[in-house]
Amino acid sequence: MAIEFTFTPQQELFRRSVRKLLRAEIAPRVVVEKEGHGVFPSEAVRILGAHGMLGVPIPREYGGAGLGEVGYCILAEELGRVDSSLATIAGAHTSIGMTPIWLFGTEEQRRKYLPDLASGRKLAAFALTEPTAGSDAASIKTQAVREGDHFVVNGRKLWCTNGDRADVIALTCVTDPALGARGGVTTFILEKDTKGFAVGTIEDKLGIRNSSTAELILEDCRIPVQNVLGQVGLGFVVALTALDGGRAGLAAGVLGASKELLDIGIEYAKSRRRKGEPLANEQSIQWRLADLAAEIQVAEYITYHTAALVEEYYHRLATGAHVPETLREQVSMNAASAKVFGSEMSGRATETTLEILGASSVLDRNRVEQAWRDQIISEIYEGTSEVQRLIIAREILRKGGTQ
Repeated sequence: MAIEFTFTPQQELFRRSVRKLLRAEIAPRVVVEKEGHGVFPSEAVRILGAHGMLGVPIPREYGGAGLGEVGYCILAEELGRVDSSLATIAGAHTSIGMTPIWLFGTEEQRRKYLPDLASGRKLAAFALTEPTAGSDAASIKTQAVREGDHFVVNGRKLWCTNGDRADVIALTCVTDPALGARGGVTTFILEKDTKGFAVGTIEDKLGIRNSSTAELILEDCRIPVQNVLGQVGLGFVVALTALDGGRAGLAAGVLGASKELLDIGIEYAKSRRRKGEPLANEQSIQWRLADLAAEIQVAEYITYHTAALVEEYYHRLATGAHVPETLREQVSMNAASAKVFGSEMSGRATETTLEILGASSVLDRNRVEQAWRDQIISEIYEGTSEVQRLIIAREILRKGGTQ
């Protein structure tokens, strides 16, 4: 019997609906806005929100589509085929900005924030990285000190996707320096109009230029106690849990981008002629395309296998059900595997397509040069490839390589 992942009829219908929307309404607007280089695609984001695409994994009772992590990864894959910047914006909003409120928020917090976020009326972000804490996220210094019914926050956050656009930010701070990451870190829900909060530098980047990447400045920023997300001292659990889902979504996004590159390479190989014959007739070209197709198939399986695990994990967390330690470990390791394999595979997909197109690959109209610029960051953000390998190695050394 074949072992395979099969999408449900509802998921297949959702994919067709997403693809139709993206091709008819989103892609033309993204292309127009790219002519300005580095223009936030506000209208595209508005359309996604209006069609319920910014709350895909969130239950219907909170204004979402109720399609879980698999549904969200379908969306991320289709977004990746159209525009990596838009996939990044949606990912920062959905996976790591909004989802923590659903998973760890009180019922009051869920009712207050999720309907506006799931509908796209408001945008979310996630702030963890700091000037001295990137891959070593446990070394954050931004501090929150309890004063009565508020926490007073001081510090800086860097590389915050949607940071200048977000209405709501999942903000991770140190609340007890003596305890460190285990017990001394807390996540807060920060609203953009909170006194003491300001946006600093907006980065001018090599790739994903239409997504905004901001510095956040917090100077005596007073956050109400009721905006603690989860429990005081367990903020690092909130952050890492969100990142597991974020990595699955990122893997889906680069999967979509890689599929698009394969299609571009196939079309060019069939149409471009050398010595009167299509490039597609050359064995060297066929092998490059075949290798890429095989890697994409592997990436697709691991991505949606991970998405299904994350979906079960998140459902248990959100409903208060028991979460087996084995499930938590599976999610962490599979998310790391999907992220490192998918992001590095997309790099090989870009190189393959560049080589097949040759000089034509540098032309903007062929989208390959932009894909090259956009792809690089996928091996860095939401945990570098090196960090993912550390996570995988930790698990296999503890439990063995075969399970």
